[in-house]
Amino acid sequence: MDISLLFIIIILVFVCILLIIKLYLIKKSTKEIEKYFDYILKTDTNNLITISSADKDIKNLTMNLNNNLIELRKQKLQYQNGNQELKRIITNISHDLRTPLTALNGYADLINQEKLSDKQSNYLKIIQKKAGEMTELTGQLFEFSKIIDTMNMDLNIKKEKCCINEILEETLVNFYSIFKEKNIIPTILISDKKLYRNVNKISIIRIFENILSNVSKYSNGNFRVEMNENGKIIFSNKTNSLDATTVQKIFNRYFSVENAKESTGIGLSIAKQLVELNNGEIHAKFIENTLSIEINFK
Repeated sequence: MDISLLFIIIILVFVCILLIIKLYLIKKSTKEIEKYFDYILKTDTNNLITISSADKDIKNLTMNLNNNLIELRKQKLQYQNGNQELKRIITNISHDLRTPLTALNGYADLINQEKLSDKQSNYLKIIQKKAGEMTELTGQLFEFSKIIDTMNMDLNIKKEKCCINEILEETLVNFYSIFKEKNIIPTILISDKKLYRNVNKISIIRIFENILSNVSKYSNGNFRVEMNENGKIIFSNKTNSLDATTVQKIFNRYFSVENAKESTGIGLSIAKQLVELNNGEIHAKFIENTLSIEINFK
């Protein structure tokens, strides 16, 4: 064999070995980056990505990722501080509203004890109704300020294995007297198959309570809840207070149904936040004057 050809082959083999080694080191570095990046995102830590590679391109990639992580932490801190400021404002507003509303309700009760004409009685009923709505909305504002704390600690929310069927059934039983008072006849179809999910039980109860409270206010007298064996839950009721456009916004934090006779408040916004904190999905549909809220816990 020609010496020059042999020399070329040796060089090619040597280059191939170097390329294989370089490829191995790059693969090792990408695994290190993936491991550290996943750990940093899942834990509340200020650590940055570190690698053993001396490769210039890998180092530049790591540096860019670390810069983005630092910026992400800054944005997260700003978001949390903003939420705390929002909580403080909402809490102050709810407290400021409670005092005059309590006085208003008290004076309305005193007036109600007087001898009034039919016209005056009707006016007083309107005042009491609106004062009651304001009182309830104030309570929802206070509840919303508490949920902001839950949003800030979503990674630390305590979860346990719970039977969704049982929680739903217990919550429905608690609303029996309210439905009876509102002349709402519920149709309940819950699968006999027990469905267990790793969730926070208190927040699941609040989700169902907020949705059922919404039903009790805006249902036209009928209500249906279904839960199939796969865990999909559908709450549905006919209502004249909504339309297809507004239903797409009912989970928005600051949205109120301006063109409806009454407002849905913020209960459904809270429900959406809690569903997502429990790794679930929630959607709303409006077909033939029927509002359907679908929930599925993964």
